[in-house]
Amino acid sequence: MKTVVMILLALASLALIASILFQSGSTAGLSGSIAGGAEQLFGKKKSKGYDAILEKVTVVAAIIFIITAIALTMMG
Repeated sequence: MKTVVMILLALASLALIASILFQSGSTAGLSGSIAGGAEQLFGKKKSKGYDAILEKVTVVAAIIFIITAIALTMMG
């Protein structure tokens, strides 16, 4: 059982790393986050497309990672 959880943890961590690296970054930098923060919050929402899929994959992989890490700690 412990081996299965370790394999699941490794797969979740790889999925998490890949989904974070494939997401598009914020090109505005620090000045854009101070000046244009409200525009990003209320303006353009990425509800469809590649970035939305990657965001969902990231959330699912993070949840699986946390659950398997806690389960592995409880087993040990």
